[in-house]
Amino acid sequence: MKKTILTLLQYAFFAALAAFFVWLSLRGMTREQRIQLEDALHRANYWLLIPVLGFLLLSHWIRALRWRQLIEPMGYKPSVINCFLAVMIGYLVNLGARLGEVIKCTIIARYEKVPADKLVGTIVAERAFDLICLGIVFGLTFLFQFDIIQALMAKWLRNGQGQTSYVKIIVLIAVLIVLFVIGKWALKRFGHINIVQKIKGVISNIWHGLTSVKDLKNKPLFFFYSIAIWGLYLLSTWFGFFAIGATSHLGVTAALAVLAMGSVGMIVSPGGIGAYTIFVAQTVALYGIPENPSGNALGWLLWFGQFLSFILFGSVSFILLPRINRNRIVTEPAYEPNTNHSAKNI
Repeated sequence: MKKTILTLLQYAFFAALAAFFVWLSLRGMTREQRIQLEDALHRANYWLLIPVLGFLLLSHWIRALRWRQLIEPMGYKPSVINCFLAVMIGYLVNLGARLGEVIKCTIIARYEKVPADKLVGTIVAERAFDLICLGIVFGLTFLFQFDIIQALMAKWLRNGQGQTSYVKIIVLIAVLIVLFVIGKWALKRFGHINIVQKIKGVISNIWHGLTSVKDLKNKPLFFFYSIAIWGLYLLSTWFGFFAIGATSHLGVTAALAVLAMGSVGMIVSPGGIGAYTIFVAQTVALYGIPENPSGNALGWLLWFGQFLSFILFGSVSFILLPRINRNRIVTEPAYEPNTNHSAKNI
């Protein structure tokens, strides 16, 4: 009963968070501006979502190949199709709550007889390298679009008169330093407390995930998979530009900036709903694209392409999974996440 209530509360929290970001993305719009947004979305070229979906599907397939490669050093060789179906079902579940990684482990444990606890380490490794890839995307964006990133930061750090607020900059730096010092002290001073142990465990697991690549037989292939995944994300973003007339002239470097900021939006909100649009609209505004209607229209269109891929491919995967594995004898129990596991929320 307690577990059911906690699950319902978790779903309610993420639903409320998604609703908040949707409201945030639409607040302040006049009736006329909303009509303009609807008109911009109506005039968009939705046929271009086909190559976008193709790029996303290919990226999901490569992600499944990379995950399988991480599992192999443990002595298991799950089928590629089951890894792919698990990945897509995980994405589908993540639209409602952050339980997709648990579901992925459950599926492979059930149909491929891989201990679920061992799979958690591979998930940590994946997420750790995705963070590195996102950092590289930001680095490339700074390298090729420094003036744009500088303008975006300046926009967030301006005061009420539109001037750069050095007070905000100093406060931001001071807060980061204080948080780092307090965090380091707290981890040492309160290491015996359960929640602190979990945080230390998460940090330890991330480091373990990063170093686990040394056990892979074909390391270059792993790095190729990682580059290919994010390269396809970049292509899907760039092709999405052509669907909106006002953004069709933007190049790959602009897509790099949108990918970087949009990825942050995907992290902070379930499925990126609302938050993704905000980050995309504010980013393209730095290229002279009005936030409304064109920036918001692009944000919602790009988000819809990802959402559609999760719904479409995830639902098909959910249907295909038991059919493809109908002749398998399932001996592994479904994965019950251990609430004391330090990496369960990675």
